[in-house]
Amino acid sequence: MADVTDLVEARLRSALGEPDARASVTFLGTERIEVLRFPDEDLVRYATLGMSAAPMTEPAAALADPERGPRAELVLSVRAGAAATDKVLRPLAVLAASPQVEGVVVAPGASLDVGEPLWPQAPFTSVLVAEPGGLVEDLELDPPLDPVRFLPLLPMTPNEAAWKRARGAEALQERWLRYGTDLRDPHREAVPLDG
Repeated sequence: MADVTDLVEARLRSALGEPDARASVTFLGTERIEVLRFPDEDLVRYATLGMSAAPMTEPAAALADPERGPRAELVLSVRAGAAATDKVLRPLAVLAASPQVEGVVVAPGASLDVGEPLWPQAPFTSVLVAEPGGLVEDLELDPPLDPVRFLPLLPMTPNEAAWKRARGAEALQERWLRYGTDLRDPHREAVPLDG
């Protein structure tokens, strides 16, 4: 079977077009993570490449299975030209490396925090992992390998992240829908969280 990373890049290209830039980050003791930038009219999409090379392992597991386990890549979509969002490349690579570095399994409903603005002057330091399947379809791999899921990331302000911890991901997403929140706006303010 072809290399998983090559198959993932081919799926990203077929879904999002040709990337116009890519950056590579390597963390001590981890495989290289790349972030590809895909322009799309008034949006820019950033997708990780390399996170799915190995399956994610539950922290409590005694032994990591080299074949079985969930695989994922991360996708972030923001409005183009409104902020220095290209500075998000390193924070995205950090998030994509977290399964290898911290032993976490990234799944829909999870919060991921980088502890600093996602890009200069961004009101967001964390993201909510959303359900896959909309923008980039899952990539089926030969058994026994699990499919690669392309997980959308929704930036959260610190107040939204705290509210999500208290009430849950579904409640925050319902709040965003109720107020018509533009989750792709790199300057948006927190959704009203009282009432």
